[in-house]
Amino acid sequence: MNEAKRSEKFERGLATRRAVLGDEYVAKALDSATEYNWPMQQLVTEYCWDEIWNRPGLSRRDRSLLNLGMISALGRMTELKAHVRGAINNGWTREELREVFMQVMVYCGVPAAVDSFRIVQEVIADMESAGKS
Repeated sequence: MNEAKRSEKFERGLATRRAVLGDEYVAKALDSATEYNWPMQQLVTEYCWDEIWNRPGLSRRDRSLLNLGMISALGRMTELKAHVRGAINNGWTREELREVFMQVMVYCGVPAAVDSFRIVQEVIADMESAGKS
């Protein structure tokens, strides 16, 4: 990770990113960053995690709900996995997650919801085996 390019926005975003996604997930993403993809990590941390996630007006829990629906609808299952973990860290229950993806099923399609249910079960199992859920 390029320490020299860490702005205040980066540090604020990094704190939020760690709080939502967990230290282990974020450390893995940043530790595996290369010179090539570091600018992407920097932008994601500053823009998404500071500029957006730290805005007033919506709670982290609400932002998790939006991300779950949008990412599921887009079929971005790798990202969904991270944000399911984040939603659980932000207080979402299994039952509430189920309701999110039931609604995805109706409005975005069965395949998106089926994949999303698989991801939720995988994340919950991973978190349980790590003693985090």
